[in-house]
Amino acid sequence: MRKKGISLSMACLERASPALKEILLKIYHANKSTEIDHHLYEFGSVEYHIQSSASDEHITYLSISTPLLTQEVLLPYGFSHRTKQMVTAICPDAVEIIEPAKEGYQLTLRLDFAKLPNGKESLKVIAEISAVQARILSSRLKEILMNVNSQDSYQGMYKPIKLVYRPSEPFFIIIQTQKIIAVFPIHFTDKPDVIIATTFFQELMDVGSSEKWAKAPPCCWSPIPPPELRGELFEDLSTTGGFVSFEISPRHVKGKKLDKTVWSLLNFYAYVKFHVKSTRSFIQRRMRKRLEGLVELLHKRNIKVEDEEEEKRRHKIQGFKCTIKIANLPKLSVLKQRYNGFSRTIKRIRSRIRIHGFGRFRHRWLKIPKFSSSMGYTKLE
Repeated sequence: MRKKGISLSMACLERASPALKEILLKIYHANKSTEIDHHLYEFGSVEYHIQSSASDEHITYLSISTPLLTQEVLLPYGFSHRTKQMVTAICPDAVEIIEPAKEGYQLTLRLDFAKLPNGKESLKVIAEISAVQARILSSRLKEILMNVNSQDSYQGMYKPIKLVYRPSEPFFIIIQTQKIIAVFPIHFTDKPDVIIATTFFQELMDVGSSEKWAKAPPCCWSPIPPPELRGELFEDLSTTGGFVSFEISPRHVKGKKLDKTVWSLLNFYAYVKFHVKSTRSFIQRRMRKRLEGLVELLHKRNIKVEDEEEEKRRHKIQGFKCTIKIANLPKLSVLKQRYNGFSRTIKRIRSRIRIHGFGRFRHRWLKIPKFSSSMGYTKLE
């Protein structure tokens, strides 16, 4: 079986490659030996080549090609001795490094599934084998952070070390006395992402300065590069989201904290992008929900207005029908109704107000006096 596959699993925050883990589990649980020649490509120019032969069902060869954090990681004779120890420490009985590595790859492993521990422990070993690419990349950063306590040649060195975990996402390590500063240039193409990211960094500084997070590495954000990065390439310092710095002290790299600190620094870009995209999706979802609520409210209002207009139109039609009925009556009936109404109005006007005893008062006190005149008048016939 020979095929190729493409995976974007490295874009997530898992150390183990989900696609590689799935393939190795299928080979481990297979009841019969099969011929496998599988190429797997992941985000960040990572390539895996898985081979197994039908003649030997327990042996599988895994070759890995991955970009390096720095050019200093790969020595002329291969990986450093410490890196090889980290890889073989996964399971010394089942994992063996083949030298030289297969052409075109930096590391080739011989996996003997017959020597894996039984039960759930075998699944843990396969998961750790699937995370070998993360082990390789983190080995150099671990070596740098472990020297934070050293008083030797690193003391007084301030030249930044450029590291690239993912393409076009470099970050810098600055070694100083009793501390190491990690600087991340942040770049986003969309303006909303820049606004969300800068707000997130400012909140991160406020939270980091609180007493609750006093043990965490101090965080600092600035829109301009720190003075220690003077002289670096212009394209590495051209950002839209500013520069985020973490100060790593000796207590942050003690014991198990070293592996956690290394993984957090390597995936800081991924954490920021995950937070920005999640926040933007949340805002867009809330805006969409709010818009749907407004549209529903306007729709109900329009229905109410239409009902009111329909009611007015219905009353208007009923009044118009009543007018038509009156107009259709015989003319004599209409005139009779008008005459009766007019007569009632005249009677109300002519009716006097009757006051008891007013007639006697009028005859006694309101008599018209008689006047006499020296002139006489003759009635004309």
